[in-house]
Amino acid sequence: MIIVPVLDMKDGLVVRAHMGVRNAYRPIETPLSATADIADVAAALRQVFPFPAFYVADLDAIENGARPLQAAELLAGLRPAPEVWLDAGFSSSDDIAATLDNARTLAVLGSESQVDTGLLRRFGNNPRLLLSLDFRANAFLGPPEILEQSELWPGTVIVMTLGKVGAGDGPDYDVLRKVKTRAGNRAVIAAGGVRDAADLRRLEVMGIAGALVASSLHNGALSEADISSFMGPSQAR
Repeated sequence: MIIVPVLDMKDGLVVRAHMGVRNAYRPIETPLSATADIADVAAALRQVFPFPAFYVADLDAIENGARPLQAAELLAGLRPAPEVWLDAGFSSSDDIAATLDNARTLAVLGSESQVDTGLLRRFGNNPRLLLSLDFRANAFLGPPEILEQSELWPGTVIVMTLGKVGAGDGPDYDVLRKVKTRAGNRAVIAAGGVRDAADLRRLEVMGIAGALVASSLHNGALSEADISSFMGPSQAR
């Protein structure tokens, strides 16, 4: 099971996400890092565990259509350099293609940013395209066809339940179970609400392939030993 730390970026800083209310996000305050700079926060998370990948949500691009961050370059100082899962509100072929041109970046196609299935059809066979099925209060965000036509889904599908992000009340197991049933042999990644190792164990039993996490790393609820029990032993840092 893969565990991927989340770095939510807004106005150039890592922010603390809470229930998808993005206009209320403020720079993160964490015992792990003295600053909210993305390189500092990522390096601090690497002191918890040598994560091979980070999920970067570019909120300026998602909310305002800003050009996507060069997220891999912002984290290039980490050794080894991580893989970056970039969620930047992709709505144009050019932006997705440019992101996929970087060998260390995977593009996350968020359903909330789509107007139809066009981009999913064009890029869905690329193994470095990830689909995020976005939900808020049990409502699917995006064209219904994206949710209904599971044959279009790529090999990895993220279930993003925005109301669970930072809420501390656990993942949305019902939505995850429904998506897992339809996903077949695709990898399903849980996003939103993971509190501790008990949640991860329950997800693992369900056949969920991984989880995006943030709060449980910053508050210490997930320890190095917990993470190692799912991802294998950590390497010397």
